Amino acid sequence: MRSPECIPEYLRVHGPALSDKVLNQFPPLHNPQDETWPGIARLRRRPFPAQSLAIMGIVKRWQEANGAAAVAECGTGKTLISLGSVFTHANGRPFTCLTMVPPQLVEKWARECFTTLPCVRVFVVDGVRNGTASNGYSGINEVRLRNGRIIREGLKTTLSDLRLAKGHRSAWARWRSQIAGPCVFVVSRERAKLGYFWRHAYGSARSGPYLGNVVNPDTGLPVILGEDQIRRADFKKIKIAEAVLPESDNGRRPFFSPLWQADNQKIHRMAPMEFIGRYLRGFFDYGIADEVHELKSGETAQGNAFGTLVSACKRTVVLTGTLLGGYADELFMILYRLDPRLMREEGFEYGDGGLRQFAETYGVLEKVTTIEPANNACSKAKATTVVKRRPGASPLLFGKYLMNLAAFVSLEDISDALPAYREEVLSVEMDAPLQAAYSRIEDDIRDAIRENHGNASVISTAMNALLLYPDRPYGLGTLYGHRATPEGERERFIITEPPDLDETFVYAKERRLLEEVKAELAEGRKVQVFAVYTQKRDVTRRLQRLLCNEGIRAEVLTSDVPPEQREAWYERQLRSGMQVCICHPKLVQTGLDLLEFPTILFYETGYSTYVLRQASRRSWRIGQKRPVRVGFLTYAQTAQESCLRLMGRKLQVSLAMEGKLSNEGLQSVDEDDDVLTAMARELVMRQGIGEAAAEVWKSLLADHSGPESRASTAVPTPVVTEPAPWIPSAEPCVQLSLF
Repeated sequence: MRSPECIPEYLRVHGPALSDKVLNQFPPLHNPQDETWPGIARLRRRPFPAQSLAIMGIVKRWQEANGAAAVAECGTGKTLISLGSVFTHANGRPFTCLTMVPPQLVEKWARECFTTLPCVRVFVVDGVRNGTASNGYSGINEVRLRNGRIIREGLKTTLSDLRLAKGHRSAWARWRSQIAGPCVFVVSRERAKLGYFWRHAYGSARSGPYLGNVVNPDTGLPVILGEDQIRRADFKKIKIAEAVLPESDNGRRPFFSPLWQADNQKIHRMAPMEFIGRYLRGFFDYGIADEVHELKSGETAQGNAFGTLVSACKRTVVLTGTLLGGYADELFMILYRLDPRLMREEGFEYGDGGLRQFAETYGVLEKVTTIEPANNACSKAKATTVVKRRPGASPLLFGKYLMNLAAFVSLEDISDALPAYREEVLSVEMDAPLQAAYSRIEDDIRDAIRENHGNASVISTAMNALLLYPDRPYGLGTLYGHRATPEGERERFIITEPPDLDETFVYAKERRLLEEVKAELAEGRKVQVFAVYTQKRDVTRRLQRLLCNEGIRAEVLTSDVPPEQREAWYERQLRSGMQVCICHPKLVQTGLDLLEFPTILFYETGYSTYVLRQASRRSWRIGQKRPVRVGFLTYAQTAQESCLRLMGRKLQVSLAMEGKLSNEGLQSVDEDDDVLTAMARELVMRQGIGEAAAEVWKSLLADHSGPESRASTAVPTPVVTEPAPWIPSAEPCVQLSLF
C-alpha cells in the first residue's frame, strides 16, 4: 500500500488516465456538447448552461427510469430545473404535475410556475373537500399572479371531483377535456399528510377472568407489550399495536392488531396525499418533491406522503440542496421511497433491519467493547459491546445509487452570475470574569463525565451548558444529571452550579457582534444574525436590546410567525426600516431568499449540517448583486470552537456524496461519531483535533468553493418572452436515440 506522501505524486502521474477510464466506463447521459431539446428554448426564463445540462440529464434519466433527483446547492435554481425538466420532457404535450413543497414555499412555487412555464395553470391543494383549512380555504383552488402576488381566482374544484370519470372517459381524459394546457398542482407537505383524527380502540372486559382489564378487541385477551400488561393509563397520545400470534402452529406469520382507529365523533377528513394514492393513481404525469432531505426519517406522516407521491405519479424528481448530513444511512429511506424495487433487489428490506444492513454496507460503524474486571478470580470478566455510527460514507454509495440518479449542480457552476462569497470564523477571547467562571464549569463537567462514563443525560446537559453559558452567563440554574443506583433506582445529582455574572455587562462576543454590524451597516449592507437558543433561555431578545441601544433597528423573527407568512413578514419589516434581523436558522433555512441581507453572522450554529448549509446560503443566490459575507462568531478555546470545527468536518463528508471529493473530507471518517460525544471526549482526554476552527473552514472553502478570489460579476436579467399559444402536440416524445 502506498504511503499518504506518495498519493499526490501518484495522482499527478496517473490522474489523467484514471479520469479517462472513469468517463469511458460511466458516460454521462448528456454531454455539454450535445444538443438540447426544443422545450428548453420555450421556457419563459432562459436557464444558465449548468441548469440546461441538469434539465437534460433529468429528461434523459426519465427515458430509463421513473425517478430522478436534482442535488443542487441553495440558490442554483432547483425550481427552474425541475419545472424545466417537466416541460421539456412533455415535449409539447399537456401534462399534470403534482408538487409537494414546504408550507412556506407554496406561494413562491406558484410564482415560479408562472414565471417559468408558458400558458400554465396553477392550482393549490388546500384539502380534500370538506371542512375549511387553517388558511380559510378548502378543496382545490386555481391561483393567478397579480402584481407579483398570488391570489386564489378561477376554477375551484375538489379531489373527489377529479377522480370522477364520465362515460368511457377516464378521470385524466375528463380533466383534459376541460383544461387543455399544462397544469401544476402545489400542495404543502403539512397539508398533504393531514389525515383524520384518531382515538384508541382497546376494549374493556365486562365479565370472565379478565373482568375490568384492557383487552384487544381482535382477541379478547389482555394487551401484552414485551413482558408488561398494558393498562388504561398507559394509553396516552402514542398509537399502540400488538403482535398477535396464531393459535395453531402451521407456519403462519403473526399479524399486528392496531389498537387505534379513526374518530367518527370529530370532523371527517382524509389526508390529501392518501386520497391521491388511493383514487388518483396515474392521474399526475409528473411529481416533484422539494427539500427531500427533510423527509429522510422513517415512519413519519410526511415521509409516507412522499412515498405515496412517488407511487401515484408516472415520473418523479426530488430536489435538495443538502443531500447528506454526514451519515450514509440518512439516504436509506429516500432511496427506498424513490425506488423500492431496486433496494429490495440489492437485499435491503424495509425497516430497521434493512437500515442497519445499509449502514454496515455503505456507512462507517464503530464497535466499542468495554471489559469490566471481575470481582473475584472465579468470575469471568464482563464484556459489553456497543456499535455506533460515525460520520462518513463509502464512495460505493455514490457510484451505486447517486451517480445514475442525480444531476449535481453547484454554485460554482453558475459562478459567473454570482458575486464574490467569503466565509470566515470570527474567534473572540473571553473576558477575564467569564473565563474564570467558564473554566470552573468546565472542570466540574469534566469530573462528572469521568465519574459517569457513558451517561447520555450528563453529556447532553453538560455540553449544551458549555455552548450556552458564554453567551448567557446568568440565570442558567443548577445543572442536574441522573444515574442509576446499585438498587436500580433513578438518582439525581448535581453536575455543577454555574455562577451568575453581571447581566448588564456587554461581553466580548457581544461587543464583536456590535462592531461587525456597525461596520456592515456603514457600507449599506443589512445583516442577518442567527442564534439557536431562542426558547427557555432566549439569546435573541438580549441581542435585539443591545443593538437597539446602539440606535440600530433590529427585529426578531420567531416561530409564532407561520411559515407561509415569513416572506411577507420580511417585506413588512424591511419597509419599516429593519436593518438587522435575528432568528433561529431553522426558520429561514428553506425557500426564503434573503437578498437584502448580503451579510450573515452566525452568533450560534447548533449541530445540524443541514440547517447550517441551508441557512448560510440564504443570500448567495441567483439575483444577488453584492458580495456575500458569512461569519461564524465563537469564543476561542471553548466548546463553541470545538463544535464549529467538528461541524466543518462533518460538512466535508456530506460534500463528498455530492461529487466534491477531497482528502480532507475522506479523512474525516476517522473522527468521532457525533458532535456531542466528540466534544465531550476532546474535553476529557484533552486530545484536540490539532487545528483551529478557522483553519478547517479555510481549507473547506479552498477545496469546495474558492469563489472569494473571484471578482464581483453583475447578474444578467432573466429573459422573459411572451409565451406562444399552447398547442397540444400529437407527435410522440423525442427518444434518447436521437441524441
